Amino acid sequence: MSVDLDDLVSRFAQAKVLVIGDVMLDRFVYGKAKRISPEAPIPVLTVEREVAMPGGAGNVARNIASLGGEAVLIGMAGQDRAGDELQALLSQVPGLKAQLVRISSRPTTEKTRYIADRQQIMRADVEDTRPSSDASHRLLKAIDAHLTHADVVVLSDYAKGAVSDAVVSHAIAAARAAGKSVIVDPKSSDLARYDGATVVTPNRDEAASATGIRGDEDEAVSQCVAAILKSVPRLGAAIVTRGSRGMTLGERGTDPVHIRGRAREVFDVSGAGDTVVATLAVALAAGGTLSAAAELANIAAGIAVASVGTSAVSHDGLLSAVHSQRLESAEAKIVSTSEALKWVEGWRLRGERVGFTNGCFDLIHPGHVSLLSQARTHCDRLIVGLNSDASVKRLKGESRPIQDEVARALVLASLSAVDLVMVFSEDTPEGLIQAIRPDALIKGSDYRLDQVVGAEFVASYGGKTVLVSLVPGQSTTETIARLGRSGNR
Repeated sequence: MSVDLDDLVSRFAQAKVLVIGDVMLDRFVYGKAKRISPEAPIPVLTVEREVAMPGGAGNVARNIASLGGEAVLIGMAGQDRAGDELQALLSQVPGLKAQLVRISSRPTTEKTRYIADRQQIMRADVEDTRPSSDASHRLLKAIDAHLTHADVVVLSDYAKGAVSDAVVSHAIAAARAAGKSVIVDPKSSDLARYDGATVVTPNRDEAASATGIRGDEDEAVSQCVAAILKSVPRLGAAIVTRGSRGMTLGERGTDPVHIRGRAREVFDVSGAGDTVVATLAVALAAGGTLSAAAELANIAAGIAVASVGTSAVSHDGLLSAVHSQRLESAEAKIVSTSEALKWVEGWRLRGERVGFTNGCFDLIHPGHVSLLSQARTHCDRLIVGLNSDASVKRLKGESRPIQDEVARALVLASLSAVDLVMVFSEDTPEGLIQAIRPDALIKGSDYRLDQVVGAEFVASYGGKTVLVSLVPGQSTTETIARLGRSGNR
């Protein structure tokens, strides 16, 4: 995971997003189902409570606001009680401004979900998806009025009539002319209608309908992404969301990247796609790359599916999940020799140079960080050999280490310069060096070349040994001495 994700989340307050799309009223009826109806073989739901909230494009805008961004929502609703309720709900969301085009020729789109014991048992819809030329004209005027103030544009297409061909083509053309990114959550299998967008975000079924390529294996999804980009020539990227498998990002001119989902108990997938689009939009508007935005969107989707209903992911909730996932990612970097060799094989197949350094790394200080940062400049991937607790005691004495090997390994693995950490119990890392055969062996300049363990072996197959500069006055021994002096005052 990128170490800059939490910094990107901290900039969400700067994001301004224009959301255009199908707005609907999501109603949730909660209760218990303890018996079967005598009238038909269906459960009887004893209603306990009802909750209503904005859905569709309204849920995208609500998530943007909850994540800390500023959202302007443009959509369509009927001149009816559901429309009034929807308008009132949107007005209560801090950070969200809604302009709904109200028309009398159709009802407000309304979805009512019936939920028993945290499981959805039925959904009832009220809708009229016929396009309205009058509504389209008014939507275009609203788009032109608000586009200037937005950083990113979202088209949330639920095929309910608001996102007509005229609205799609006008919004994309106007955004491109203004140099603004456009994210499309598509419903149509004809993805060519979104040509010119920055990225489309179909789910796996929608992508299969658009391309005819089915199967959820990585190879099949990669082929699907490639087919989408080939068929839509001005589309910048495609993200195929894959439920518990995460998502696949394909940017034009690069190989697809598979972003794995986190293992979570899934209670309700309602609105998960809206969460993905909202997070992508806020992250891009805050200055993030599409890759970083997709990482955050994947994390946010994991939060969303663990909740019942179309709950909005909060800024603090996402930041907490980023921190949690970073810890899990750091733990995954701490590997055995056999695991490390599998990684090394893959890196070398991609032409990447592997570097190796080692040490006790007790009480990590700026000198350690400098050494590791310099080491990384001499390779594409850096492996750190870490002396075990027993090994440190033999080298440094019974009072060391200050931090045990688990703590030291976890801190090392949390550093962006480090790709893998390997704990070894011998006095020297010679066995690791012979197993890994690094392209670059890196040590501090307090060593001479003839003192570096493994240097001769590395040179035998054409590798190099590099001595990097040290930060004066920075060592664990000196740090412990200063702490001792401080404690005696």
